[in-house]
Amino acid sequence: MTPSTATHHAGPEPTTAPLAAASSPSATATATPWAAVGSMAMCVALLIASEFMPVSLLTPIATDLHATQGMAGQAISVSGLFAVVTSLFIATIASRFDRRHVLLALTVVMLASLLLIASATNFAVFMAARALLGITVGGFWALSTATIMRLVPDAAVPKALGLLYTGNAVAAAFAAPIGSYVGGLIGWRGVFWAMTPFVVANLIWQWASLPSLPPQAATPVRKVLGLLKRPHVAFAMLGVMLTFAGAFASFTYFRPFLETTTGVTVTQLSLLLLCLGAAGFLGTYSASMLIGRHLYALMRWLPLALAAVTLAMLVAGHWLWAVGGLMVAWGTLNSAIPVCWSTWLSKGVADDPESGGGLMVAAIQLAIMLGGGLGGLLLDGMSITATFVGSAVLLVAASVSVGNGKRIRPAE
Repeated sequence: MTPSTATHHAGPEPTTAPLAAASSPSATATATPWAAVGSMAMCVALLIASEFMPVSLLTPIATDLHATQGMAGQAISVSGLFAVVTSLFIATIASRFDRRHVLLALTVVMLASLLLIASATNFAVFMAARALLGITVGGFWALSTATIMRLVPDAAVPKALGLLYTGNAVAAAFAAPIGSYVGGLIGWRGVFWAMTPFVVANLIWQWASLPSLPPQAATPVRKVLGLLKRPHVAFAMLGVMLTFAGAFASFTYFRPFLETTTGVTVTQLSLLLLCLGAAGFLGTYSASMLIGRHLYALMRWLPLALAAVTLAMLVAGHWLWAVGGLMVAWGTLNSAIPVCWSTWLSKGVADDPESGGGLMVAAIQLAIMLGGGLGGLLLDGMSITATFVGSAVLLVAASVSVGNGKRIRPAE
C-alpha cells in the first residue's frame, strides 16, 4: 500500500486490502483456480511497480517534461485521487457486470496508462496517464480480495491471498531500484515501454485463466462512508491518513534529496532504494511477531520513530553510509505500519470488514495524494529540508491522534 499499502499477508493483508462483497466459491469458480490467482498476483506486482516506479525516476521525468520536481511528484500522487474515487464506487458499478470482464477492463486501462506515460509529450498528458493508472489501482484493489474468495475454497483463501501479496511485496521491494538503474541505461520512457509487454502478457493470462464470475450484490457507498459515524473509526481514519501522508511526503522526494544533498550516482541511488525496499521484508516480519501483544503501542510509536529517522536523514545527509543505514531503518519502520492497520481493521470493524476495507483503502490513497502534493509544494516553495520537516510533522500528528489507542478501540 507500499511504502506500498501492502507487503505480505501481514502488511495490508487480506483485511487492509480493499474489500468488497464476497461469497463462498460457487459453481462459477474454475476447477483449477490457481492459474487465475497467479494472474492476479502478477497484476498486483505490475500495479505496484507502475504506481511507485516514477519515484525513482522523478528527476529525469521533471527535466524532460519541463516541470519542477515538486510538480512531477504531485503528478505521481494524482493517481491517488482517482484511486480514492474508484475504490468507493467500483463495487457498485461492477455489480452490474461479470467480474472477469471488469478485471480485464481494468488491466487494459493500466496498459493504456503505461503507453501514455511512455509517450507523454507534455506534463498534462503525463497527469492524464497517472489518473488512468489511479482508476486501475483503486478498482483492482477494491475487487481483488472478494474475487479471490470466489475463486478458491474457504480453506485455501489465506494461501491465495498470501500469493497475491507476494506479488505486492516483490514489486514494492524491487520496482524503485530497478526503475532507477534501468532508467539510467535506457531513459525513463524506456522503463515504461519495457513494462508494456509484461502487462500484455498478464492480460492474456487473465483472459485464459479467469472464469466467469457473474454479478453479485455490492456494498453501497453510503454504507462505507457511514462507518465514519463511529467515533473510533473516524479517529482511526485520521490516524491512518496522517501516517501515510507523512510517509509519502518524504518518500516521493527521496531521489531529489539523495542527488542534491547526498550527491549519489545513479548506481548508488539504485542500491539505496534496493536496501530500503528489502528492509520492508524485515519490518513486516518483525511487526507480525510483535503485533499480538503490542498493537496499539506500535501504532503510536512507529510514526514517531519514522519521523525521527526522516529528520536524522537531513542531519546525516552528506554522509552516504549514514544515509544508507537510515534508509534501511526507514524502510523497516514504514513497512511495519500497514501491518498494524490491517490488524486494527480486523478488530475495529469486525462486524463489517468489507466496508471497513474499502474505507481504509480510500483513506490511504487520499493520504498518498495529499502527502505527495504537500511535499512537492514545500520542495518547490522552500527546500527539500522543508519537505522532510513537513513529513515529520505529519507523522508526529499521527502518533498524537492514535495516543494510547483508547480512542481507536471499538466499544466493548
